[in-house]
Parts: sequence; C-alpha cells; structure tokens
Amino acid sequence: MLFLHDAEKHSEDALRTGYPALAELRAEGVVGAIGAGMYHTGMLTKLVQEGDVDAVMLSGHYTLLQHGALDDLLPACAEGAYFEYTPASQELVGRTHRIADVCEAHGVTLPQVAMAFPLRHPVVVGMRTVEEARSDVESFGAEIPDGVWADLRGEGLLDERAPTTA
Repeated sequence: MLFLHDAEKHSEDALRTGYPALAELRAEGVVGAIGAGMYHTGMLTKLVQEGDVDAVMLSGHYTLLQHGALDDLLPACAEGAYFEYTPASQELVGRTHRIADVCEAHGVTLPQVAMAFPLRHPVVVGMRTVEEARSDVESFGAEIPDGVWADLRGEGLLDERAPTTA
C-alpha cells in the first residue's frame, strides 16, 4: 500500500515514478498487489483511472456525514470492477450490490455468505494468496441465517437448483 500524507503535493511524482515502479515489482512477482490509502479522493480516483491498482483505502470521505467519494472515487471504482479477468458488466456489479444488500439485511457480509455458499454443495473453494486464505477462513466461521438463502432466492439472485442447506 502506498500511503501519501501530502497527496496533492506528491501526486504527480507518485503517478509518474512511484506507480510504475510498483507495477514493475508486481509484474516480477516481488509484490502481489498495488494499492493506495489516503483521504484525498481526487488522487485515489486518478490512480484508479490511470493505473491498474488492486485496492484503494479511503479515509473519512465516505461516511454518514461525508459523501464526497460519490462524486468521483466510487464511480471510478465501479467502472473498474473485474470478474473472471475482464471488466465486470454494470449488470454484474448491480447484481453484486443487490446480493450484498440482502446479506447486510441479515447481519452478515457478502464475503461471509460467499464462503458459506459452496459448503452447501460438494465443491472446493480456491484461494490465490495467503491474505485471501486468511480472509476466507474468517468468513467460513460466520453463522449465516437461513433467511439469507430464502431472500436471495426470492430476489432471483440464487438459482433454484442451488442447495441451501449444508
């Protein structure tokens, strides 16, 4: 993660020299991902639009009190969503948000439900990184209310053929 305290002051340097150096390290396999964290939505938006970052962290500019990220960063991130190594369609992004809304209504997260889903059918869940494995292990332990599955099915977000009991 690249953390910039004076984002406006250093943004051009970060994009011109810092990001390309990180991209080269990622291509060589030295680092697994590139990300940035700051409170400056403009810089993060520019990085999302002009770079190939894996993650961004925004500090304090998308809260119940402050919605500035809706102007630039969040739309840019939504445009950059990928699924199966290609840009995700707006339909897929919308479907993902609908699934997340159902999960949230039941007090669980989309990752928790996503990890519980394969346990209802005899499949194996793949993981690419240590961090992903750790996150998945945490999600596996979550108690998923039965109502999540019924609501996902009722919203047309879960195939009727998919098992909903473990």
